[in-house]
Amino acid sequence: MRLQPLIPFEPISVASPPSGDEWIAQIKWDGVRMLLYHDGEEVRLYNRRRNERTMQYPELLQVDGFCSADSVILDGEIIAFDEDKRVSFQEVMKRDRLLKPDRIRQAVTAVPVTYMVFDILYCSGEWLVDRPLSKRQQVLQDVLTPSPQVQIVQNFEDGDALFNLMRQYRMEGVVYKDRTSNYGINGKDGRWRKLKILEDLYAVVGGATFRGKTVNSLLLGVYDDSGKLLYIGNAGAGRFTQRDWELVTQALLQMKTEICPFAYVPPPQTKGVMWVKPFLVIRVEYLELTRNGTLRQPAIQGVASQIPLHECSVHQLQQAPG
Repeated sequence: MRLQPLIPFEPISVASPPSGDEWIAQIKWDGVRMLLYHDGEEVRLYNRRRNERTMQYPELLQVDGFCSADSVILDGEIIAFDEDKRVSFQEVMKRDRLLKPDRIRQAVTAVPVTYMVFDILYCSGEWLVDRPLSKRQQVLQDVLTPSPQVQIVQNFEDGDALFNLMRQYRMEGVVYKDRTSNYGINGKDGRWRKLKILEDLYAVVGGATFRGKTVNSLLLGVYDDSGKLLYIGNAGAGRFTQRDWELVTQALLQMKTEICPFAYVPPPQTKGVMWVKPFLVIRVEYLELTRNGTLRQPAIQGVASQIPLHECSVHQLQQAPG
C-alpha cells in the first residue's frame, strides 16, 4: 500500500471556548478516531495509534460508493448508538474489539456504525495538509456523498449555542477549529481546541467488588511517574450491560491476586474487594477530581482494549481543564 498510516492532528483541552470570526465549532463525537486510506486499489483503516482496523468495519471499504476521488485519506470518528439512540463508546468498542470474521459479519447488522468525516488530507494524488481548513472542507464537500454509513461533520458558527445544546443532551463536548489552520500531522496545538462537558480518562482496574457471583464495581487507578498505581475511586455506574459485567467477571477472575496493586487505598474501600493484577483498561467519564484525589461521579464508558497500560497516567488528571 503506497499510503502509509500517520498520526493525526489532535486538539488541546481548554476550559472555555475561543472567540473570533476565524473559529468554527463541531460536535465532539464519542467514538473511535479513524483514518481511511484509499490508494486507488486498496482500502485500509487505521486508528490514531496506527493500529489497523480494516477488517472490523467492512461496510466502510466500498469507497467508490461514497467518494469520487481516485485516491484519498479521510479523517473522522466512527460512532455507534445504544438502545436509547445515544452515541455510545461502549457500543462502538463492541465492533472495534472483534477479530473473528463470522462475528464481524454478524456485528455489521447488530451494531451498525457511522463514519463521521471531518477532514481530508489527501485527494486524487495530491496532499492537502498545507491548505487551510476551509479549503480542505470544500474539497471534502466536493468528493464525498453522504450515506447512512458515512456523514460529513457539520460546522456551526455559534460555538456557545452548540456547547449549550451538547450540555443539554449530555454529549461529550465541542471541538473548535481555526478556519485558517493547516493540518499538523503528528501535531497537537491550539489551532484545534476541545471543550468537554464531562472529563474522561483511561484507568486500569486493580480490584473489584461482587454482587453474588458477578462483579458490580471496579477499583480504578492511574500510574504516577515512579510507576506507582494511585487509587482514584470506585466505579459501578455507566454503560455496562449485564453481559458486559459477566465478561468482565470472567476476565478478572483469571487475574486474581492476594496482593493489592495500589500504592494506597482508603480502608473503607477495601471491604470485600478481590484484588487483580493490572491489565484491564477502562474508559471512564467523571464530573471532576475531588480534593482527596478520587473521581466525582465516575461512569464506566467501556473496556478500552486498544489502550496500553502506560497511557493510564496521572497526567490525564493534571491536564484536565478547570
